[in-house]
Amino acid sequence: MPSRLHIAARLIAIVALASGCATTGATFRSGVGDSYPLSPPYYAGKVVAPGTPVGFFPITFQRGATQPENFDPKSEAGTPLGALVADMNRFLDSLAVAKPLAVNLVAAGTPPNVEFGCVRTTSPFDCDERDGEGSPRGGDPRKLRLAVGRPSDEWTTWAASAMSGAAVPNALSITVEISDYYIRQTGISGRKKVDLGTGYTVSLPWMTGLDTPVSVLQVTGALMNSDGDALRIGAEGMVARRTGLIAGSFGAQRVVTDDDVEQLRSARRTDLPGQPLVWQVALRNLVAELTGRPELAMR
Repeated sequence: MPSRLHIAARLIAIVALASGCATTGATFRSGVGDSYPLSPPYYAGKVVAPGTPVGFFPITFQRGATQPENFDPKSEAGTPLGALVADMNRFLDSLAVAKPLAVNLVAAGTPPNVEFGCVRTTSPFDCDERDGEGSPRGGDPRKLRLAVGRPSDEWTTWAASAMSGAAVPNALSITVEISDYYIRQTGISGRKKVDLGTGYTVSLPWMTGLDTPVSVLQVTGALMNSDGDALRIGAEGMVARRTGLIAGSFGAQRVVTDDDVEQLRSARRTDLPGQPLVWQVALRNLVAELTGRPELAMR
């Protein structure tokens, strides 16, 4: 199975950054300030009044969000990830809570970028495990960072035109991407788990490495206005790729594979009534939180 070594990732990061991989906007004046949640739900920003018309841009996969692109699974048509994203777009449309926008148009410029996962070091592909006064987490090495990068002026102009044409003041910008979450150890027995999202905690085998974060396939989103400001942002994890104890001790990390994505497409939340699909619950909860529609949530 493929694995990632932190040293190798740092070397590849130099090449990736030089070629413009995963360009994002600055979080300064993005509309929502950075937050450092310790546990779910993972949301920030103001709660929008229910009943406000909302649009949505097509859900896409963001390659190279937190690791070099070649570690991410492919997302073209005919791949498990491409099929998952297509499923998500159809499902979001079926919820009838937002109008589809610019479905047949290619977005211009750089869209808003919701960033969620472990706090990054000077390399965008490594987690910062500092503790104490020097840590942006306020001394807790297990807090995660939730932030949003402001879109480019070109994207804002393009999006504002689409919103105006559909007569909606706000629109959802949602992406599927891979990030890193910290593992937690609880109880006398030292049970290991990862908090993926709203009401969703997954237990990990005892032999899972504790010091190395796990790769998580997540869905993130922002409710944007026509000025390019984020009003509310959030994230919901869907599946975690487990890393063995021995591999973790060497800094190696398992990455999300096509097989993981294929299994996710049919995985169900057996803890919820009706055993809904994991990814559908994640998307419903994300949309419910971003649009102020709590009746959509499944918890």
